[in-house]
Amino acid sequence: MEKELKEEKKKTNPFLWFLFAIVIPLLIALVIAAIAFSMAGVNVMDWIKEKGSGVPVVSSLITEPEKESGEEALEQTAEQLTAKDEEIEQLNQQVQDMKAIIDRLEEEAIILENRNKQNEATAEMDKEEEETANSTIQTIASSFKDMDGEQAALIIQDLDNQTAISILKEVSNKVRGAILAEMEPAKAADLTKRFIDAGN
Repeated sequence: MEKELKEEKKKTNPFLWFLFAIVIPLLIALVIAAIAFSMAGVNVMDWIKEKGSGVPVVSSLITEPEKESGEEALEQTAEQLTAKDEEIEQLNQQVQDMKAIIDRLEEEAIILENRNKQNEATAEMDKEEEETANSTIQTIASSFKDMDGEQAALIIQDLDNQTAISILKEVSNKVRGAILAEMEPAKAADLTKRFIDAGN
């Protein structure tokens, strides 16, 4: 029995000897080397991953986290692309809205320009009509200069007040006085007052 125990001790001893004499010191030496290389600026983990990817069993352990990080990176990139696409779509919508506003403002500008042209044309026509009316009044007023005062007074009394005032403005003070002298006093006073008011 003692013999068996000695043999068993001999069997376990080589394993323990191998563990304590080779494996543990080797692990300690590797840790110290990794620390020293890290302090020297070498990225030990990347080097281990690079060299370990060639070893069949170790490569499966090393590449799995890389795959996961690669998939995560792909997902993040896909999310970023989606966000950028949405942002581009919003910006395109804003551009379309701005174009619609610009088109509407251009249409309003054209409408306003046409109105201005119409107003200018109307004002020009009104001015021409006024000039024509003034020319006509001047022509008629010149005929009153040569007319008898009594006759002129009878004609002007029958005209509307605006026309009568316009004619009286165009004749000389002497003719105007002769015409007003031949009118009925109430009508002459009314026309004189309107004449003065029109002059202001």
